[in-house]
Amino acid sequence: MPEKVIVAREIPEAGLRPLEAFDVTVLSERPPGREALMEAARGAGGLLTTVTEKVDAGVLDAAGEGLKVVANMAVGYDNVDVEAATGRGVVVTNTPGVLDETTADVAFMLLLAAARRLGEGERLVRAGEWEAWGPKMLTGPDVWGKRLGIVGFGGIGQAVARRARGFGMQVAYTARSPKEDAEHEVGARHLELDDLLRQSDFVSLHTPLTEETRHLIGARELDLMPETAVLVNTSRGPIVDEAALADALSERRIFAAGLDVYEEEPRVYPKLLGLENVVLAPHIGSASIETRDKMAGMAAENVRAVLSGEPAQNPVNL
Repeated sequence: MPEKVIVAREIPEAGLRPLEAFDVTVLSERPPGREALMEAARGAGGLLTTVTEKVDAGVLDAAGEGLKVVANMAVGYDNVDVEAATGRGVVVTNTPGVLDETTADVAFMLLLAAARRLGEGERLVRAGEWEAWGPKMLTGPDVWGKRLGIVGFGGIGQAVARRARGFGMQVAYTARSPKEDAEHEVGARHLELDDLLRQSDFVSLHTPLTEETRHLIGARELDLMPETAVLVNTSRGPIVDEAALADALSERRIFAAGLDVYEEEPRVYPKLLGLENVVLAPHIGSASIETRDKMAGMAAENVRAVLSGEPAQNPVNL
């Protein structure tokens, strides 16, 4: 009999074609509950998951000893207990590279929208409250020629830096170690985090979520930023202390923010919902048709490879 594969969410057809030789069950359009995921996983050889599913020791144990691979349809894999999977001999994979440019587009979209107060303007027009053009109406800072600080200088961070060059921006970045080749390519300079926050007009976050980066940006860090600064987060929600960010925005200690991710998705910190100077997007960083097809296809190919006795294309552990 063909091996059982569980696909946790409805995904593009490009992610199902590589799995035609297996016994595939697609669970639901919406995130499945924990009990539903555990029940469905029993006896599975492969799990294809997304960022909304928490794959911990309980889920791995429910799947049983036949589980060989968890393919996460995302570049981040903080929703998977990699240590527990490794201990059980389960390969964990992700989808790096294919979403870099698309997510960088959204980061720059949020940067522009927050700076130029697009959300406020659209709400004004839709409410029928726009009465006339005004010399002081909805003014915000220029983006071109300003200083951009990038926190995390992997593929997405470097893609944002390339976009910034087109706006004549001065780019700085912080990372665990300097990346000289990337520095030369985009004209960026390496700074420590505190210095980057002090010196940047715009700060864009692109670091993975780990115990070290959880609440990397909190009240202390926000106080280092200029009052005219804009913060953008398209990485993972818990990297920012949302309560501290809401306070900084409401007290105008920074100018604005653009968020695509949240600490407790899909819940948004309530105070943020009432603020005009934050642009809120529903985790659409990789949501282009082409990119989601590539992500689904890559995740599925990892499942197919492991279950066929081949090496995984994008392993993060074994």
